[in-house]
Amino acid sequence: MKSDIKDRIEKLNRGQVPEGFKKIQGQIIPDSWNIYKLEELIASSDYGTSEQTNDTKGYPVLRMGNLVDGKISIENLVYVDLDRESFNNLKLEKGDLLFNRTNSYDLVGKVSLFDLDGDYTFASYLIRLKVINSKVLPKYLNYYMNLNSSQRQIKTFSTKGVQQVNVNITTLKKFFKVKLPSNIFEQQKIIDILSTWDKAIELKEKLIEQKKEQKKGLMQRLLTGQVRLPGFEGEWKIKKIGDILVESLEIADKPDINKRITVRLNLKGVEKREPSAVEIEGATTQYIRRKGQFIYGKQNIHKGAFGIIPDYLDGFQSSIDLPSFDFKDGIDRFWFYYYFAREHFYKNLEKIASGTGSKRVQPKDLFKIKIKVPPLEEQRKISAIIQSVDKEIDLLEQELEALKQQKKGLMQLLLTGKVRVKC
Repeated sequence: MKSDIKDRIEKLNRGQVPEGFKKIQGQIIPDSWNIYKLEELIASSDYGTSEQTNDTKGYPVLRMGNLVDGKISIENLVYVDLDRESFNNLKLEKGDLLFNRTNSYDLVGKVSLFDLDGDYTFASYLIRLKVINSKVLPKYLNYYMNLNSSQRQIKTFSTKGVQQVNVNITTLKKFFKVKLPSNIFEQQKIIDILSTWDKAIELKEKLIEQKKEQKKGLMQRLLTGQVRLPGFEGEWKIKKIGDILVESLEIADKPDINKRITVRLNLKGVEKREPSAVEIEGATTQYIRRKGQFIYGKQNIHKGAFGIIPDYLDGFQSSIDLPSFDFKDGIDRFWFYYYFAREHFYKNLEKIASGTGSKRVQPKDLFKIKIKVPPLEEQRKISAIIQSVDKEIDLLEQELEALKQQKKGLMQLLLTGKVRVKC
């Protein structure tokens, strides 16, 4: 960073007004910038449809979960059957901003720019904002509202509901402030710079998805014996899972709500669980869980809620609904985990769930399942290969996170005027 820019940032951080800047409404901004209320930049704001949705028929509906990091995701779409006139009133057009007015405290206030081809509408928990293009470019405002400082400001306008929090759009438009270059070309230049980071992030995300797809294919071939590694021959033995695992029933003499364990969905692994505000210590029997054990959630095993307990959670506790298991001799724990982690395998476990209400997969039913097991040395070779792919994916994800953090830092500098661009 050039010394003059560094000096300017240091002055701004100290609350001083550098040359070429002014102080207005308690904020220091470039001379050619202004501060606007959101309502001065918005041509219209509309609530989405509250009509009943379905899985297949009608127009695709964007919901809270489709707003991701300032962009639109079209995963897990639902549909709504509207007549053409009703749809036209709620049809999204490129340049529309979608604002999440109701959600948990952490997620309320999300903003994403709609830039898709095709016919889409949006759900009632979202608000469509149409900007006054002569004042602000939609993509610029999207970046600005996704600043960490902007998101914190938005949350100050939220009010608590029964289970979620809400942001009143009238309050938001009246009190949310936007620092803005008066020159549209300066806005576009900032957009161009940040877009290069978006492209780099998108490319990294695609590379990660490709690597994950390669891993799925590799797992299927190696873990089922479709492809054998060099030097290994002979038939694999058929074993029941009950011949592989033994349930650990080590009762905790001193239950501790600060040492609880949980298993995340979608193969996200095992982690510490934060205590609930209403949880009573000693209310239920707790069991000691040991590092290296296999653990799963009885209600959600078919949703990828299982894993190997990491070393740092050795000695933590869970209830009988999160049973853990030691491995018998002749089994590599990572080979078993990867065998389990094939979508075709674990998603089918829903079929053996039992009970009324919330169904559960009990160990006794899991133990009956038969699988093909290679010799221990072949297990180890297979798991080592898949682990090496996991390490590649982990490295790519670290690089992705670094790009995202770098972009956030750049946004903070450019969208507040601390660093200027040449037009």
